[in-house]
Amino acid sequence: MPHRRITITHFLISEQRRLNRTGHFTTLVNDIVTACKMISHEVNRGALAGNLGLAGSENIQGEDQKKLDVLANDLFMHMNTFGGNYVGMASEEIDDVHVISEDTHNDYLLLFDPLDGSSNIDVNIGVGTIFSVLRAPAGVDEPQAVDFLQPGVRQVAAGYATYGSSTMLVMTTGRGVNGFTLDQNVGEFILTHPDMRIPAATNEFSVNTSRSRHWDPAISRYVDECLAGKEGPRGKNFNMRWVGSMVADVHRILCRGGAFLYPTDAENEKKGGKLRLMYEANPMAFLVEQAGGAASTGRQRIMDMQPNALHQRCGVVLGSSEEVQRIEAYYRELDGIAPREAAE
Repeated sequence: MPHRRITITHFLISEQRRLNRTGHFTTLVNDIVTACKMISHEVNRGALAGNLGLAGSENIQGEDQKKLDVLANDLFMHMNTFGGNYVGMASEEIDDVHVISEDTHNDYLLLFDPLDGSSNIDVNIGVGTIFSVLRAPAGVDEPQAVDFLQPGVRQVAAGYATYGSSTMLVMTTGRGVNGFTLDQNVGEFILTHPDMRIPAATNEFSVNTSRSRHWDPAISRYVDECLAGKEGPRGKNFNMRWVGSMVADVHRILCRGGAFLYPTDAENEKKGGKLRLMYEANPMAFLVEQAGGAASTGRQRIMDMQPNALHQRCGVVLGSSEEVQRIEAYYRELDGIAPREAAE
C-alpha cells in the first residue's frame, strides 16, 4: 500500500536510530543516492541528449571512454565532493586519488565505478554504478593511495545502482542487503526488495564463453559439467546468461541465484585478472556475502585480499555458495591441495 512505502532516507534513519548512530552516515549515503538519480536521468536521455558514442579519450586502464563514462564520473565526483562527507575518493576512471577536504570530521573514503558496463550503452542494455565506502585512517586529512588500500572486510557500506527497465539501488551496511526502486513520479528510491537472499543452489551461471580458450582446467571443468545437463555429472540442466555488465549480471544472481565467473585466465593473468578489486570485486563480494552467497578468486576469499594498488585487478567467482565452493574445490584439486589441508 502507498501509505506503507519506505523511502531509502526513512530506511537509513530507522537503521541509524536502531544502531544508535549519528546522522552523518545517512547524509553520506544520500549524496550517493542523489548522484545515482542524476546518472539515471542522463542514461535514460541517451541519444536525445547526445550522450551516446565515444568521448575521444581513454581512462587510466587504457580503455576508450564513452561520453556517459565521463559524464557519470563528473556527476558522481561533484555530488560527493559538494556534500563534504568524505576526505577523499578514488574512481576507476581517474589515475590517482581525489582529496576532497582537510576537515578531519570527514571520516570516510569513497571508491566507485561510475558507469559499469558502458560498452552496452549504445545498444540500450542495462548499465550501472558501483560504490564502496571505507573509513579513513585516523588522523588522515589528505589521503594518499595507500590509505585506500584496505581489504574488503573493512568496508562499511557498498552497493550499486542499476539503470535498466527501472532504476534500482541495492546496498549493504553490513546488516543484510536491501533493494530500492526509483519511483520516477516522486523522485524517491522506495524499499521494494527487503533482505535479499541468494539461493544456495542454482541452475544458472554467467560467463563469457568467448574466453574459453584461455580458461584454466578448473573453470573449464565447471562450465563443461553445467553444459552437460541432465546427462552429465551434475544431473540437471543449466541455463547460461551473460550481459557483459557486472551490475546487471550480479543483480540477476542476487534476485534468483547463480554463479558469476570472470576468472583469471591465461590471457589476463599478467594483469592479475580483468575486474578491478577496489571498484568492482570488493563491493560486489560484500553484497553477495551479506546476501548469503560467497565470493572468491577461486583460490581465496576476495574480501581477505590485501590490495597493493588502486587499480589492481583480480579473478572473480561469486554467487550461490554451493557453486562457489564447488569451483574452489576444483581449484584445490588443480593445485594438488587435499580437502583436509585446504580446511586447515
